[in-house]
Formats: sequence, C-alpha cells, structure tokens
Amino acid sequence: MAASRVLVMDDPEDVGPSENDARTAPGGRRRRARPEPGGGTDVQAKDVCLRLLTDRARSRAELATKLEQKGFTAEIAERTLDRLTEVGLIDDADFAQQWARSRHLYSGKGKRAIALELRRKGIDQQDAADALDTIDSASERERAVELVRKKLRTQTPLPTEGDRREIAAERDKVVRRLVGMLARRGYAQGMAFEVVRDELGAFEADAGEPLD
Repeated sequence: MAASRVLVMDDPEDVGPSENDARTAPGGRRRRARPEPGGGTDVQAKDVCLRLLTDRARSRAELATKLEQKGFTAEIAERTLDRLTEVGLIDDADFAQQWARSRHLYSGKGKRAIALELRRKGIDQQDAADALDTIDSASERERAVELVRKKLRTQTPLPTEGDRREIAAERDKVVRRLVGMLARRGYAQGMAFEVVRDELGAFEADAGEPLD
C-alpha cells in the first residue's frame, strides 16, 4: 500500500527527465534532455514517475498520461507502471480513498464532485465507489453546514420591513446563492436546500428578527 500523502487540488508543473539526463550546452550551461517522441528508456520512465510520486500520490492513468506526453512508448510505459504497481508505489484503490478524504475534508467537496474527479483521474468504478463509501451522509451534511455558516458570517441581516414581496424576493436570492454554492461543490440538491433552510432560519433567529 502506498504511503499516505496530503493531496492537493492542482497538479504541479510538469517534470522533465532527471538530472542524470542533463547535457552540457555551449558555454558550459547545463540543460535537461527530454525523451524524443518514441524514445526514452525504462530507467528514464521510472525516474519521471518517481519524481511525480514524490510530490503526491497519483493514479496509474495520470502517470500513463504523463509518460505519453513525454514521448515514451506504450510498451515502456506499461512495463514501468506494472513494476511500480508490483512494489506498491501505484495503488489506485488507496489513491482514491486518499483523494476522497482530502477533497471532502479540506476542500469541502460533496460526493458527486469527488466522483467526477476520480473518474477524470482514471479510477475504476469499484475503487471509486469504495472510496466514496467512506464519506457517510452525516459527514457530508456536517461539511455542507460548515460551508453555509461560513457564507452567512458575511451576510447582512435580511430586511423585515417594507413590501412583503420584496422581503421574500431578497430571502429567495440568498437561498439560491447558497444552494448554488453547495451544488457547485457536488452536494445533492435535496440536502443543499435542507441545510440552507435550517441554517438560514437559525441565522434569522440569531438576528432576533425571524421571518414567517
């Protein structure tokens, strides 16, 4: 099983061949040599993968894409990835669980958004399902509540006097904005509306001016 690492949202800059592949340019400057299309050895392919894995855990599909972009042949890429899988440096099931946990806890993503991210990273359906099962409904709702409360901390008090239609329209505007925020983060619409309704009600009660 690959060692756990903190996962981040964005991939770092692409990494070229190792310093062992450096060449001397005119004037004594050092420059990196990159595999030509269709070129590159097993050792170079392994070195690329290891440096990418040093930054964070990656799925097999992500590494395969990187190797292809760098011009390694499909045969060399497949052989390299098989070897790294055998020694536990590539483990899609473990990667999926790390990713799901990190994206839920630190980025506030709901299960739907995480499922899409895992699919884009080439994780198979079963590994993705197992990872998503680690996020229960209570945990997902708790994270949604935290996100809504954070937004409400900067919300000005809702109007309580004047035209009732304008008051209702202003409240609906806040509801739509909060529900939309949760939806973009991958929370189900039903849960989003329920959390927003409850938290907005509490917000109004705390202000001492609840609406009917």
